[in-house]
Amino acid sequence: MHVTEARVRGILTRSSGFLRTVCSHSLQPWRGCSFGQALCGVGCYAQHNRWLARGETWGSFLEARVNAAEAYLAEHAAEARWARRARDGFVIFMSSSTDPFVPQEERLGITASVLAAMLERPPDGLIVQTHTDRVLRARDALIALARRCELRVHISIESDRDRLPGLPPPTCSVDARLAAAAALRAAGLRVVITVAPLLPIARPKEFFARLGQVADAVVIDHFIEGDGTPDGGRTQTTALPAAMRKVDPSSTDLAYRERMVAVARRVLPGRVGVSVDGFAGRLLEG
Repeated sequence: MHVTEARVRGILTRSSGFLRTVCSHSLQPWRGCSFGQALCGVGCYAQHNRWLARGETWGSFLEARVNAAEAYLAEHAAEARWARRARDGFVIFMSSSTDPFVPQEERLGITASVLAAMLERPPDGLIVQTHTDRVLRARDALIALARRCELRVHISIESDRDRLPGLPPPTCSVDARLAAAAALRAAGLRVVITVAPLLPIARPKEFFARLGQVADAVVIDHFIEGDGTPDGGRTQTTALPAAMRKVDPSSTDLAYRERMVAVARRVLPGRVGVSVDGFAGRLLEG
């Protein structure tokens, strides 16, 4: 893992594509990802973004944007005015490509500095997306920020399995992520489990029941449609689909998502979202 530091001219990116109806902006405190060689990195959609990867292998590099908090404060007023005029409000998604709580965060504190800046000048809404229980280290800041804006913590738990054949382990176990979700929800935060990308689930009914105990809602998204291509073409170039088929041959079809959504709706009526609507907080009726 090659770690570098960089200063950026701007940190707020006006949303487009998949995120267009989810938020007004995305914010990436880091570029690249320490988790790129873990299970979540195998099919990670961000690796196909040439501007982010810049020719480097995903999971081999990490850029710390050391002035991220300073850039946020500098952009806040103008971007908030634009978002409130052109969108439904100034809502930030952090992060769409790099986990905010990579291990290097403990030493460099980039994400922590951004959260502190948001406490000073909050957005209207903040969605924090993570794959790791390291989010618990930001619990106090998130609790404080939730008093100043509408805040959701999204924790990715793609399956009840920790391993798929031939692929690396996750960066954080399923049990550890479930425990983190429970702790954050007990602290009064709104927690959403994102089953994205949906991987083969061994015991769907029991899995969604467990999620319901630790989260306010569940979002289910398949790599087909979810990776930015209609047929999941980006993900099809990775090792993920073949590993999924070894476990459950039907899991690589979009119909598998619909079956899992049906199970989740029976277990968690009114608490299930699908794909982009779910990420935007729009849930299916019970």
